Amino acid sequence: MATQKLGIFEATRVEENIRHGFSSRLLSALGRMGTPETPSLSPSEPPVPGGFLSRNGGKLLASAVITAVMVATLRKGGLSFTPSQGFGALRPWAVPAYLLVLASMTWFRALRWRYLLRSFAAIPQRRLLAVSCIGFAAILLMPFRLGELVRPYLIRKKGVLSLTSATSTIVAERVVDGLVLSIVLAVALFTVPAIDPLPLTVVSLPVSVLKVRQAGYAMLGVFTAAFAVIAVFYFARTWAVRITRRVIGIVSKSLAEKLAQTAMKLADGLQFLGSWRDAGPFFAETAAYWFLNALGMWLLAWGCGLTHAGGSPPTFGEACAMMGLLGVTVLVPGPPGLLGVFQLGIYAGMTMYYPSDVVTGPGSLYVFVMYACQVLWTVGSAGFFVAKGEARPTEADDFLSNPHASTSVPPGHQETQTS
Repeated sequence: MATQKLGIFEATRVEENIRHGFSSRLLSALGRMGTPETPSLSPSEPPVPGGFLSRNGGKLLASAVITAVMVATLRKGGLSFTPSQGFGALRPWAVPAYLLVLASMTWFRALRWRYLLRSFAAIPQRRLLAVSCIGFAAILLMPFRLGELVRPYLIRKKGVLSLTSATSTIVAERVVDGLVLSIVLAVALFTVPAIDPLPLTVVSLPVSVLKVRQAGYAMLGVFTAAFAVIAVFYFARTWAVRITRRVIGIVSKSLAEKLAQTAMKLADGLQFLGSWRDAGPFFAETAAYWFLNALGMWLLAWGCGLTHAGGSPPTFGEACAMMGLLGVTVLVPGPPGLLGVFQLGIYAGMTMYYPSDVVTGPGSLYVFVMYACQVLWTVGSAGFFVAKGEARPTEADDFLSNPHASTSVPPGHQETQTS
């Protein structure tokens, strides 16, 4: 999807979740689809009482409620999940062109991860692509972004790449993505002309267009702060830990220690910044990924017949704004398949640039085709690799010799490690 954001503190509970059996059972199920005898992460551990449903029933129920509310709200606001005027306006080249862009996006989105992992281990591109595609599908299909646990689990290997190290790279990737996307959105909102006067609401939804724009600027502040925090904990670790213990310790010393240890672990994902061999290509491929994302949305808008009040075609800047607003709305946790929040993000973006009759007409075709293509592509690519037996924990043979793996300790590590 356009953006997938991992909550920083949620990431630190990965090891606890696996000890309690959730991720182990999830990945064992995935593995059985590709390899009949995939071992569990900890075969010596006793079964966890209650099982998956008893442990996650509350989350699944909350997800179902959020999905139902989103669907009902969109329908009440006059917005459709299916094309309100059929597929007549869809140009023949639109879907093939968009799928080609999706394939290119997936390539960059998946393989740029190697630059974050290379400080710890070198992994073949095919394995990275397989793990990433399976992980992307899990993120899409599972509620509350629980699928974020899949990639670190599949790629980890005891003695080579720890679960904590793999998870820290995912957090770093998510924070960088959020920062890049929020910068793009802020620039687009500031420079791309919108309808004047701006509509009060997103069609008939009780959602203020002005509030949506303000949320876009707020997202820039949130991800700038998140990147600054983990960067400080990486580059000035001793000072950051001391300040955290001193300030948060006023309220609770145990909380201060927990926050400091959590931030240190997550900051390890920024080790790639220590080498331009990794940082430069990672940022370049991240830029390519988001550029292709906006390009695909622009081509598809043109191919679905979106036009302005004067008949002019959509612009690339508008596609950047809609991509960014989609990123804002998918921050709402809950729905599997992002059902409802995906549609809301695109409709909110279109409302700023197109008349209401275009939003509810060709716009509904645009939203449907984009959503259907992304879901089918994401699930289909994951299914391909599952069928090839790639839904399994990484084995020693999957790693390459890695002369660039870092064995150095980031600044301040020696003085802040706890026994």
